[in-house]
This record gives sequence, C-alpha cells and structure tokens, in this order.
Amino acid sequence: MGRDGGELDGFHIGYLPPGVGELVSDFASEWEDVSFATRVWERQVEDGYRVDLRVHVLRGERLTDLNEVREFLAEYHERDPATWDLADFTHPDGPGLTGAEEAFWLAVPGVAVTVLAAPDVLRAIAEGVTRAHPAARPSP
Repeated sequence: MGRDGGELDGFHIGYLPPGVGELVSDFASEWEDVSFATRVWERQVEDGYRVDLRVHVLRGERLTDLNEVREFLAEYHERDPATWDLADFTHPDGPGLTGAEEAFWLAVPGVAVTVLAAPDVLRAIAEGVTRAHPAARPSP
C-alpha cells in the first residue's frame, strides 16, 4: 500500500505508490498568466537526484475548457499539439487527457491539475488526486 501525498492548493493527493522518493518539495510559479502550485517527489541516486512524480495545480482565466488546458500545456512543454498523442481520461473531478507519462484534467473552468509519473502508476496516482473539500468548488 502506498502513502498519502497530502494537500496541494485545494487538492488532496490520496495515493503515492511504493518506491516514490521521500524527498518532497513544493514550488509556486507563474507562466503566461497561469499560476502553478507544484509538488515534486524525488530520490537521491548515484549521479544526483531523480524525480519520481510531479503534481501541478494550475489556475488561470485562460483555462476555460479541456482544449484550452491542452493548448496551454503544449506551449508550456514545447510540444506540437498536432503530434502530441493523448487519449481521453475520465477523472472524478472532470474531463481529462492522458499520455505516456502525463495525465491532466479540468477540475472547473480556471483550475486544472496535471500529474507526471511513470506509465505503470500514472492512472492510479491521477485518480487519487481529488478536491480536498469536494463540496467546495475550487476557484480560479
């Protein structure tokens, strides 16, 4: 059984798989008028550190629907939207998309969540990230 990842900007990270690094860091940043609350799990390896998992909560007026979130993330990650291979992903908090090592969804207009992890644990981690207070609607 994995451990709990705590709360991040209004979202509860309910599942961390065994083996995820014990070194945890939180960051706040902004890019193109979208704010990021980020939590990173990493581990020390022989040549430095390896990131095992990243969870981002994104807030911004431009994140109006799932397509806008996809366009924003394509710009942010410098990916070609035409060749970015994504599949529909139904998350309990809203519609989403998933790729090889990332899953993201629109919780409410103006608020999105993205999870970056290894393919074998990605879906379980993403499904475990839910609103910290389900009755409350996270505001952008």
